[in-house]
Amino acid sequence: MTKDNGLLQDTFNRKHTYLRISLTERCNLRCSYCMPENGIQLSPKSHLMSYEEIFNIAKIFVKHGVSKIRLTGGEPLIRKDIPVILEKLSSLPVELSITSNAIIIDKFINTLKDNGIKSLNISLDSLNREKFKQITRRDQFEKVYDNILLLIKEGFNVKINVVLIKGFNDNEIIDFINLTKELPVTVRFIEFMPFDGNKWDMAKMVSFKTIMENVYNTFTESQIIRIQDAPSDTSKNFKVKGFKGSFAIISSVTNPFCDSCNRLRLTANGQLKNCLFSALESDLLTPLRHGKPIESIIEKAVTAKFKMRGGMDTLEKLQNPELHNNNRSMISIGG
Repeated sequence: MTKDNGLLQDTFNRKHTYLRISLTERCNLRCSYCMPENGIQLSPKSHLMSYEEIFNIAKIFVKHGVSKIRLTGGEPLIRKDIPVILEKLSSLPVELSITSNAIIIDKFINTLKDNGIKSLNISLDSLNREKFKQITRRDQFEKVYDNILLLIKEGFNVKINVVLIKGFNDNEIIDFINLTKELPVTVRFIEFMPFDGNKWDMAKMVSFKTIMENVYNTFTESQIIRIQDAPSDTSKNFKVKGFKGSFAIISSVTNPFCDSCNRLRLTANGQLKNCLFSALESDLLTPLRHGKPIESIIEKAVTAKFKMRGGMDTLEKLQNPELHNNNRSMISIGG
């Protein structure tokens, strides 16, 4: 398949090689930072991409330079046709991975292996059962934790995503890092980000600086090893000397990685988002269903990408609810 990066290069010379595809707006958890308390109005099933449409759109992106695809949700594994989606996408010359909450992932171990998936991002925001229940509104901590251990046992590369919220789980930073002493996982601390309905407040954020202060209050400077970040990596990576795993910090708000961003997002109802923070969307599904080419729509969307955080290039703009409340809730964008 011939690849041409021109279509996916924006006006800041960023080449977009990473596509995140949301398979569903549905989820078997109700995380407060992701889903509004009263839920969301789900798209009608007829408005969602079929597996054929997902594959056809993905092929176009791969043709023009995408080399990595991550499947997200909601919870991607609750789609009944997930085995077919994985089989189709694994036939493309891309690195294929999944973000999941791991509740039902034990049922898909062989399916994941059969389709060449080696890496998974698992969401886990507390190591305390009651706090897990509070933030997810479901009592599933043991199931998630047991399945993380199963994934490790089965040889998968596991990253654990932790959204930090001040006053809720920021006192677990060291507990999560200590998890990497015996487990070969990467724990990634993610700043709480603003989306519609998640009651975001700058005061609830836990910054990179605060996390590292916690780290150096527990470990000596000589114990902390700075790991080389991968190209276009969203995280700053570290390791405690002698620990099997590592930890990382994704500071999208206080220390954004926009200069090297190579990501695009496709929502479950076929809308292309050029930035997680941007409310702007481009409809790919409707023209695709009418047999029309979508390359020009993709190119226009990529060209329109702002330099930083969907145009919110200062913390003052980010704190303006009128700017970020027009964006979807995270559950309908795709994690």
